[in-house]
Amino acid sequence: MNARTRALLAATLVLGVAAAPGALPATATAAQAPSVAPASDASLEAAIAGLPSKDATAALVRVGGREGTWRGSSGVHDLESMRPADPDARFRAGSVTKVFTAAVALQLAGEGRLDLDRSARSYLPELIPARYGTVTVRQLLNHTHGIPAADFPGSTVEEWYAHRFEVHDPRAVVRSATAKQPEFAPGTRQHYLNIGYTIAGLLIERVTGDSYEHQVQARVLGPLGLRGTYLPGADPRIKGPHNHGYQSMRLADGTTGLRDVTVWGVTDGWAAGDLISTTADLERFTRALFQGRVVRGPLLQEMFTLPEVPDYKTGADAAYSVGLSMKKLGGREVWGKTGGRWGYNAAIASTRGGERTLVYSVNSTDAKGQDMNSVALALMVAAYGPPTA
Repeated sequence: MNARTRALLAATLVLGVAAAPGALPATATAAQAPSVAPASDASLEAAIAGLPSKDATAALVRVGGREGTWRGSSGVHDLESMRPADPDARFRAGSVTKVFTAAVALQLAGEGRLDLDRSARSYLPELIPARYGTVTVRQLLNHTHGIPAADFPGSTVEEWYAHRFEVHDPRAVVRSATAKQPEFAPGTRQHYLNIGYTIAGLLIERVTGDSYEHQVQARVLGPLGLRGTYLPGADPRIKGPHNHGYQSMRLADGTTGLRDVTVWGVTDGWAAGDLISTTADLERFTRALFQGRVVRGPLLQEMFTLPEVPDYKTGADAAYSVGLSMKKLGGREVWGKTGGRWGYNAAIASTRGGERTLVYSVNSTDAKGQDMNSVALALMVAAYGPPTA
């Protein structure tokens, strides 16, 4: 993979990569099902071979669709026992959560309980100040709202680790963000941030009179039979079988190495990033979503419509719709969502017609770094091909 390919993909699919010092012993296992694209299968197997490595300790992959299927796992359950990674393990899905939140919001819009063109303040007048009075529900969901990020304790991974068990109230998170001046006028730019989805979670609770968690369970997880998927609330653990996540950071003795970060609270992300799932569940969800069985009717098109505004930082065309993002890979549009929590990167992706789907969990050693994890990057290219204009 050349430098141009890496740079193009990383610009849109930021998942994180950093080198932990020293190579780790490698073990890998992969199981394949018949496929009509054997060359791509070989690339997929190569993408996850040799784990654990300096970039990742495990990877779980499922490719599906009419173009063929492939299943693979590599790496280890943990660096102490070094036993093989559990291919059915649960993992933190990070911002893939946003797809579930967007789906519930669109279902409510279809029922007439939530108006995408109505202001968020009209639903939450006690929480959204007048300076953000024109921000619409749709703008929250497609990141064109102009509300800046909230403040959280710490500025380094070591400081964030020290605060990993703090519980954050979503209303306090919103107040922290909306106390600041807007980054831009609503609807004029796009800036991918969590805050819009934190507010969306609160909107779901306001219009239903129910918890965000129960609404996701009742509307998506239950109907689709996603029994390995749940929203953890304030519990910092991963329930059930899971592979450990590790982060490269400064250790107590002053050296830099890998620390086990499997247990880490996710209330800072909430409706924007707290989901725990499995590759099998996310594959089932992806198929159902793209087939119109989660969001029904015309509202599904909101997930495949990019706003015609520039990116806030780069000036490039907007890349995020309601819940999803789009990148042209291998000459065709690939829609999906990536996510990162410390120790875990995840993604769902599909061509619009479902010809090829991809779901992965990569236990990255710097899951929230500035560059895309090398294993995740290789998986995207192996599944779909390199970026194209």
